Amino acid sequence: MIRIAMTSVYVDDEKEAHAFYTDVLGFETRTNLDLGGAHFITVAAPGQDVELLLEPGDSPVAQQYREGLREAGLPSIVLAVDDLRGMYERLSGQGVVFTQEPTEHGPVLTAVLDDTVGNLVQLAQPLG
Repeated sequence: MIRIAMTSVYVDDEKEAHAFYTDVLGFETRTNLDLGGAHFITVAAPGQDVELLLEPGDSPVAQQYREGLREAGLPSIVLAVDDLRGMYERLSGQGVVFTQEPTEHGPVLTAVLDDTVGNLVQLAQPLG
């Protein structure tokens, strides 16, 4: 069996991303290694095996990819939530900027936020 162990999101600053994904979104730190000028940082939702690598986004390939996604208004990652409206209220209260308020799209409720480090992140809740 093959399963996802880790995926990455390109960020402007690994330390700022780490603070946002842990302090604001509630992820837990799995790895935080100082590599002498750069960091290898992974986070994950509590109780979840899949880790998110907070990858430096300063390479030309990463920059082009991220700019293209942002210009198109596309999220770089989708995170599942059980209560999107409640999460929207909590995060908005913490000053998180949403580019899309909770909106129904057929069988799913979605919202899109700015992660403060260069990415749009979609929150999704299945309906029914």
